[in-house]
Amino acid sequence: MRALNRKLWRDAWHYRGQMTAIAAVVACGIAVFVSLRSMNGYLRTSRDAYYTRSHFADVFVPVRRAPMRIVQQVAAIPGVAAVEPRIVVDVVADVPRLAEPAVVRLVSIPVPRASALNEVYLATGRWPSVGQADEVVASRAFAAANALAIGDSVGVVMSGRWRRLRIVGTGISPEYVYEIAGASIFPDNRRFGVLWMGRASLAAAFDLEGAFNDLAISLSAGTDPRPVIEAVDTLLAANGSVGAYGRADQVSHQFLDGEIDETQVTSVILPAIFLGITAFLLHVVLSRLVGMQREQVATLKAFGYGNAAIARHYIALALVPVFVGVVVGGVSGIWFAAKLSVVYARFFQFPAAPFTPDWGIVVVAALIGGASGLLGALGAVARGVALPPAEAMRPESPVRYRRGVLERLAALVTRSPRHFVVARNIERRPVKTIMTIAGLAMAGGLVITIEGMFDAIDFIKVLQFHYADRGDVTVIFREPQRRRAVRALSREPGVIEVEGFRTVPVRLRHHAATYRTALFAYPPASQLRRVVALDRSVREVPDEGILLSESLAGRLSARVGDQVTVELLDGDRRTVSLVVSGTNADLLGSVAYIRPDALRRIEGGEEVYSGAVLRADPRAIDTLYRSLKAMPAVSGVTVRRATLEGFERTIAESFQISLFLTLGFALVMAGGIVYNSARVALSERGRELASLRILGFTRGEVAGMLLGEQVLLTVASFPLAFALAYFFTWLIVARFESTLYRIPIVTEPVTYLIGVAVVSVATVFSAIAVRRRIDRLNLVAVLKTRE
Repeated sequence: MRALNRKLWRDAWHYRGQMTAIAAVVACGIAVFVSLRSMNGYLRTSRDAYYTRSHFADVFVPVRRAPMRIVQQVAAIPGVAAVEPRIVVDVVADVPRLAEPAVVRLVSIPVPRASALNEVYLATGRWPSVGQADEVVASRAFAAANALAIGDSVGVVMSGRWRRLRIVGTGISPEYVYEIAGASIFPDNRRFGVLWMGRASLAAAFDLEGAFNDLAISLSAGTDPRPVIEAVDTLLAANGSVGAYGRADQVSHQFLDGEIDETQVTSVILPAIFLGITAFLLHVVLSRLVGMQREQVATLKAFGYGNAAIARHYIALALVPVFVGVVVGGVSGIWFAAKLSVVYARFFQFPAAPFTPDWGIVVVAALIGGASGLLGALGAVARGVALPPAEAMRPESPVRYRRGVLERLAALVTRSPRHFVVARNIERRPVKTIMTIAGLAMAGGLVITIEGMFDAIDFIKVLQFHYADRGDVTVIFREPQRRRAVRALSREPGVIEVEGFRTVPVRLRHHAATYRTALFAYPPASQLRRVVALDRSVREVPDEGILLSESLAGRLSARVGDQVTVELLDGDRRTVSLVVSGTNADLLGSVAYIRPDALRRIEGGEEVYSGAVLRADPRAIDTLYRSLKAMPAVSGVTVRRATLEGFERTIAESFQISLFLTLGFALVMAGGIVYNSARVALSERGRELASLRILGFTRGEVAGMLLGEQVLLTVASFPLAFALAYFFTWLIVARFESTLYRIPIVTEPVTYLIGVAVVSVATVFSAIAVRRRIDRLNLVAVLKTRE
């Protein structure tokens, strides 16, 4: 067997170029699998361990005000294991070194410290002390983003009084692993944070002694949350409950679970593509190698080597690049995973949990890589070893030559023999041609898909921040205010235009489907906040009925003309039936719209507003910010410019890594396919090309015959790449559509050009490498080769 081992390493070295290309493709697939699977396990393990250790609640119930005695009634509901009454209030804050108003969420905690649901993990500093009413623990991300240290203060207005809250510690909570405010989809830790404060201090400030306005509930193992949610809603309806919801609808948990699902899906799709290409490349290379070594196979059999030994030899040769790719890809995947863990740490707030490599994933990756190698090798090896020695001693029977369709078409436009050679070789190997085109199309399709995601995000940004939300500042009132409050805002310095709006929490029902959301009422002909369709046209809310976002209509299985039951979760909780007058393809959130006068008739009260949108003079904006920070009636302020900057910064941080990795992987895939295809063609037609050189053809003309085939296959792959890109994008959009956001299918023309350019660059580099080998052809040695 030592002779076969020497032959194995000699063949591996002789075909080192093709082996390297195959190893690179394997390494890409393994690296993607290991890194994303590692991240999936890291996020899942960190989430589960943190949720368990911190007693993350299963049900959440915001209310307006409820007496403490109701806690015992909630605890008596079947399936309830623990109940935590809390006080949760949003206030506008003056943060050092931040011009814009920030919003902080004040959440009550037991002082002195005691075990509780959604327990705060203290990262630095200490717990607030008894008797120190202004001591708080700040969320770690908020403190870090604003460079707040222990001892720093944040100014807030609490029930009309200005107070400075002193930070004595920083911490995190399972409720705010993904720390965002309102309907945002990206965190802005500079302008939104959580401050945990002693319950007695918070209750005294907001007149909630002996009461609570938020309830966290833990359920017994195996309890279905839906009956509990219904029972709690019924019990707390008279206390201003705006609707209980389960952990599955908790915003932070939704985003975290969505990311875990995304890594799981991506870790299957991308590696499958790369390892499928690996099997194809190995099949092509080994098929040619076995064909070229027919005499050697016959000689080995004549010397007593059996079919099993010869098969093991060629399979081992196929596994050489797979082994190299698994080692390189495994190490690279672990390195990528460590880098990704740092990126994820910017968005998901877990206790210190350093990334630990899971070598079991590497082992699984190695097995998958080995299986792809075997799959690619078995067909070629089986055909080679099945030949009897006497048959193998003779050269392969020549292919039956006849003019095909492509060759006839070439004759209509050219008389050059070089062009006939290219057309003939493409047509006479249809399987290889199709597989090469498919592989190149996948590489181009991946690039276009990833770049298309950036197009979609740019589309969302433009639609949301330039067409739908055109105000400079959005103000949220703590309680609904009459029109005079909106008029008062118009008199603030720098305010040019003001539009009030009304938002009501509702529960929508259609047949068996229910959904808890918000009902928005914008003034007719609103200019600062509008409902905009995907074609950027403004949608007018119908005079009667409601307008649903398409995602909400889908969740309710409601169509235009259907009757939907609307239960107001505010005020006296009236229930009405409204017709669905239309739908709109909103990209952020699953909401409903109604005319202000129609909502006022349903509520039965006077005209009130939940907030206002302002257009302001940039020269006086800082003065306006200072004024808003001191308004007791304001619980939240959103600055469009700051939100847009945070959106762009988050996209740059989170998506650039994916872009560069995908571009690199696509280059490797396209380069590996083109290089191997050209090298195999060179091996197959070396004698032919050498003969042409002897007959007087130049090196350039000979190279053009060989590389022209690869250029044509590359060009032929572009239409399929465009179709695959659309299909991949559609899969992503369908897979990751949620109630929080939707990704539109938007691909700009320049994105297609980028995909073409990436595959073309890979083709050019591969062609240069093959051209160098053509230039070094030993004409005498090649012509001595037996046919």
